[in-house]
Amino acid sequence: MTEYREEDYLALSGIQHFCFCPRQWALIHIERQWDENRLTAEGDLIHKRAHDPAADEKRGGRILSHGMPVFSSELGVRGVCDVVELNRCEDGVSITGRDGKWLPVPVEYKHGDGTAGHADELQLCAQAMCLERMFCCGVPEGFLFYHEVRRRVRVPITEPLRQEVHDMLLEMHRLYARGYTPRVKRKSGCKSCSLKELCLPGLEKTRAASAYIAAAIREAGEELK
Repeated sequence: MTEYREEDYLALSGIQHFCFCPRQWALIHIERQWDENRLTAEGDLIHKRAHDPAADEKRGGRILSHGMPVFSSELGVRGVCDVVELNRCEDGVSITGRDGKWLPVPVEYKHGDGTAGHADELQLCAQAMCLERMFCCGVPEGFLFYHEVRRRVRVPITEPLRQEVHDMLLEMHRLYARGYTPRVKRKSGCKSCSLKELCLPGLEKTRAASAYIAAAIREAGEELK
């Protein structure tokens, strides 16, 4: 089993970016570019509230842990779960300072209308896979909570979903190691992308950047003659 070094871990949140658009992911996580729009700002606000550790609480046979850091050396990712529900369960594991056995269930908060997107499911699945490695137990399900409609959607952590997460992260690590940003591929989602101005899709069919730079150097040289 291949395990990544901590310095090579990728951001778990990047899974959603990569699923939406590999180029967007590369601009954010390789080139370190970012820009806000209304949707990203509202999403950040929701996540800041969900990550507040002061909101941790116990409700009967359930413990709610906010902003739990998670990681997986096998997947090579690290991140933070919005909320992890620890439910009292005979199939769970022991937790220091708590009686009985507990099963972790990730809950990811999203800004949206309650329609579970595949990118959301993949990100949640990756969180579940991290929790499995950390707690040494199976995590068969997770939940997406859509803030706009106050709707909670159950997501089974299936083998096909796990495999897709695994394969996607392999590709992300490959591109990250190369420092490669994929080319522009226009699609309808470009209109709502916060990086649409930085991505510059209108330049898709123009000459390569290297050719542009070479031409600029030649022109500067001619002016100096």
